[in-house]
Amino acid sequence: MDEIQAEGLKWIKRAKKRVPYWVANEIDVQNGYVPKTVNLDRFRDQPDILVARCNVLQAEMMLWRAGYRREAMHFDGTIQSLLNIYQRDPDSSYQNLKPGSLVPYNHYIQKLEEHVGPRRVDQVDGIDVLRWHKVWSQNGKHLAAAATCRAVLEAACKHGILRRMPGCSDLREILVTARSQLPTPKPRETVITADEVAAVRMAAHAAGRPSSALAYALAYETTLRLWDVIGQWWPLDRGGLSDVTDAEAGLKWFGLRWENIDEYMVLRFRPSKTDGTTGKTISFPLNKAPMVLEELAHWPLEKRAGPVIASEETGLPYVSRVVTERWDADRLAAGINPKAWARDLRASGITEGRAAGAHTDDAAKVAGHARTKTTSAVYDRANIEAAGRFADARILGRERNGNDTGNAR
Repeated sequence: MDEIQAEGLKWIKRAKKRVPYWVANEIDVQNGYVPKTVNLDRFRDQPDILVARCNVLQAEMMLWRAGYRREAMHFDGTIQSLLNIYQRDPDSSYQNLKPGSLVPYNHYIQKLEEHVGPRRVDQVDGIDVLRWHKVWSQNGKHLAAAATCRAVLEAACKHGILRRMPGCSDLREILVTARSQLPTPKPRETVITADEVAAVRMAAHAAGRPSSALAYALAYETTLRLWDVIGQWWPLDRGGLSDVTDAEAGLKWFGLRWENIDEYMVLRFRPSKTDGTTGKTISFPLNKAPMVLEELAHWPLEKRAGPVIASEETGLPYVSRVVTERWDADRLAAGINPKAWARDLRASGITEGRAAGAHTDDAAKVAGHARTKTTSAVYDRANIEAAGRFADARILGRERNGNDTGNAR
């Protein structure tokens, strides 16, 4: 099919195909116009709609250039307006999102604006949401993406309710009702074994990256979230004070520091997920973490200052995208299950402990969970071992009670 032409439309080469994007004029972008680009791939086989969408986007940019500005906090009844206020209102829960959550939230907010932004909040019904699910999930292939779209829209509706925006309460109730009728993503079941962690650490060393090997060991042994081990980069105008900054990128870093490990090799750290909520601090004796001790042999005392994990090339902590890329390279080199993610290290460490007989209460304390239910339902993937322990307990109970069911007739 010939590539459609329209104002602002560019066909950009991607891995497997050329994708249609509307792209704002560079001068307008430099002067603060957003969005800079809009992915229109879902309209590639609908040329009339593709051209019409480009015309609308181009017209909006021209109005902006002429001086027309939407009031940032004015609700005009559309989903796009609701999402805009949710992002810009200083009292919105959006302002409390951690950097690790901001990235997916911003991604899905843009998807929502592109797909349903012009729809009026007070005219959406449950059938609309069920139909949108098919688009967001690509007919059920990506349930997690659809669930996140709904979660982001629901969060915006909650803020709209607080601001008494018409239609938000009804839309939130519709989203909750629709959720009960829609399939949910399956919980992850991939478990990385201790031998596989050793193999992926070896691959990292072979690639000249002892920092990656130490990160894998810490996440697996201590069950800290990987983004706490690696740390997170925040915009300079958000969060607290940090002495680790990237002025050129306008970012500052928070994460695990060598100062979090005392002279007795006890790690004490407040995870980012509990900071500002339960305030729980986790403690872990690293002298009982063999993999970490092996990795620390590569880190002389004079190097133990500032961020624990820093890039060998830049001397600065990694950004999350680089961590993912390097995990993929190390996992491939080690021959580990391609479905294994770096963030599975935490759950795998918890699973190893539970499979070995560790109490759920202990696992919950190590993981920093306020409730053991979270530990069991989300992070303990030792289902076979749990069933075995359950069966053993029943058999022992029968023996104590003098029951013999082995000769049942």
